[in-house]
Amino acid sequence: MFDDRLSDAPRYASIGDILGRALDAYLPPEAIRLSEHAAKTRWLNNQGGGYVGRWSNDEAPFLVGPMDALDIYKTVVVPGPGRSGKTTIAENWLLKSVDVDPADILWYEPTDDLVEAYVKSVINPMIEQHRALNSKLGPLPIHRSLHFKQFREMSVQFLAMTDNNLRNKSAARIVIDETDAMADSLGDVYDHADLRRQSFGDASRILAISHPDKAIGLDPRGWHRGIMRLYGQSTRCVWYWPCPHCNDFSSPHPLGQRVMELHYPEAASLDEIREATTLICPSCDSMIADKHRRSMNLDGKWVGQGQIIDPDGTVSGTLIDRPIAGFHIVGLMSPFVIGGIGALAAAKVDAERKREATGDAEPLKVVMARRFGLPYDPLKQSEQIDATTLANRAEDRPLKTVPVGARFLTAFVDVQKNRFEPMVRAWGVGGESWVIDVEQIPADTGVSPADWDALLHRLIGAAYPLEGDPARGMKIRAIGFDSAGAPGVTQEAYAAWRRLKRDRKVQFAGKRDGRDCWTVQPMKGASGSNAARMQIVYPNSKRKDRDARATGSEPLLLFAPDRFKDDLGGMLAKADPGPLYIHFPRALRGAWPSQTGPEAPDVRHAWFEQVVAEAPDHAGRWKKVAEAARNEALDQLVGTHVLADLWGLNRIDWDRPPNWAAEWDTNVLIQPISAHETATVALRRTPVPAVLSKMSTAPARIRRPAAALDHIAALLRR
Repeated sequence: MFDDRLSDAPRYASIGDILGRALDAYLPPEAIRLSEHAAKTRWLNNQGGGYVGRWSNDEAPFLVGPMDALDIYKTVVVPGPGRSGKTTIAENWLLKSVDVDPADILWYEPTDDLVEAYVKSVINPMIEQHRALNSKLGPLPIHRSLHFKQFREMSVQFLAMTDNNLRNKSAARIVIDETDAMADSLGDVYDHADLRRQSFGDASRILAISHPDKAIGLDPRGWHRGIMRLYGQSTRCVWYWPCPHCNDFSSPHPLGQRVMELHYPEAASLDEIREATTLICPSCDSMIADKHRRSMNLDGKWVGQGQIIDPDGTVSGTLIDRPIAGFHIVGLMSPFVIGGIGALAAAKVDAERKREATGDAEPLKVVMARRFGLPYDPLKQSEQIDATTLANRAEDRPLKTVPVGARFLTAFVDVQKNRFEPMVRAWGVGGESWVIDVEQIPADTGVSPADWDALLHRLIGAAYPLEGDPARGMKIRAIGFDSAGAPGVTQEAYAAWRRLKRDRKVQFAGKRDGRDCWTVQPMKGASGSNAARMQIVYPNSKRKDRDARATGSEPLLLFAPDRFKDDLGGMLAKADPGPLYIHFPRALRGAWPSQTGPEAPDVRHAWFEQVVAEAPDHAGRWKKVAEAARNEALDQLVGTHVLADLWGLNRIDWDRPPNWAAEWDTNVLIQPISAHETATVALRRTPVPAVLSKMSTAPARIRRPAAALDHIAALLRR
């Protein structure tokens, strides 16, 4: 018979339950990837709108890579914009940890206010929604406070990033949310966090996520602080997705091997920009609407350093072995951006116009970091060097001779309607360079295959004598030529390259940073402020697979002129010889291309005026300083630099350089040269401007290209 008095007796825990929980702690974690666990157990209930239902990796497939990397790497870093899902990586990690893989977590936010807002709006509702969390949360108020959650086998502390919280806490797992929003007075917060997890050894993990607020531009040399510093030390994975029209893989990230760029009418109204914005495939040049981004993401792939991805999506190579896994999300990838890519483009243009009107760059910095997920690149405040200053630096050394210190040569041909203008530039340690040859060659560039063949065969065969050792010469490592301009030029340029390929005069020399490198290269400056710094595309390829280059299709080197002109501005500002300094020969002083007599003290230095013919405007776009100004020399300097950059100029280890950039005695591009070859490229007996002056008055019958070369040779022999 039931005794009512027993109903008031204290209730004791079950011994079986206690033993069961204790044994659970000794069981190994369930072998399930984080992305799989999220798909199995995570529910979303976005208050005020948004996705509601079970977590689906199909909504943002690019999150799978960083989630699963937490099972492998000690550190995972995810730079990216707002509304890209990067914080949900940490939330899913918390859910899996409590459910099947317990370990204490320290979760840092920039301030106490942000801790309070985040825990109340996201974490507490998440605990209520998931039985795996609320069934294991301790019953006492101390277990459920704002800053501290005690679960059955682990705890989570939500902390503001302060000096005290950094120094007196430790845990096996650490989340640093918005690393770039932390106070500068704290120093580098990752270094503090890394110290706090050391006692846990290989079992420790750090997840760092943030807008890239503290980095400067897309050049890794500007990634000294914040999340991009960590990304620069990581596997540096970039997302690739296939074009819905041609199925070639390219990247929405501007540092990709092939870049799918944002395209919009920059001069239009903001409403028109929102409506007209598309993506442009670098392979087939098709316009891609916003609606296709979801399907492209579904087939997307992460590609890291050491790996390359072919147009057909085949990933090869070995991912670089680093302790940090890095995944850079950019705004074009995010399906959560309100208004899609049109809204992104309009926000960028609006901020650019404000900067141009007021000089205030802060709105654009915010848009780039927090909506595009890219480090802001401030306008270069380069001094506008005048032509006379550059001319006065010119050195009394011969043209057509490789100076001591030079390691390899690049040549770029600027193409005008009636002439070729090639420049050959020598490169040395640290990017120091010398202009060693500049010419103007009359030609019918839009209609004459013979003119193209004569020029390119001459450059391919040239061997420039070494200073002090004229019996040996250096061949040109990379030759590029402008493939756009006057009517017919593009067709003739591509046809000339195909003939070189057919005759085995051009070689595929492997890849640098995933980009195909050819010894001869058609080139074109990309338009628009969103252009990738540099990429190789095959615009006329009928093959959409990894062997497209084997079909003879032309490899077009697309580059962002404004970015390389920014670099040139910095080089020209160098006042003393050394890294990045440009040496000019004295032969380029004076009038150009004609010179009628001895140089006068006040003569205009026309070639150097071409070098400084453009300057950046308030929006950072390079434009001519005068409508009639000529800028061929500027384009030549940019073109030769683009080629050197393609071949890895900035990444050469000069203590262990490649054999084509080695010192002269071991450089594979240096060879003995015959007297005939020496005569072909030797120092002109008549200054270059004078030769060209005489060409301008030559009889019409020898202004034709084939005869012109013979005429130039005759002038040189005098």
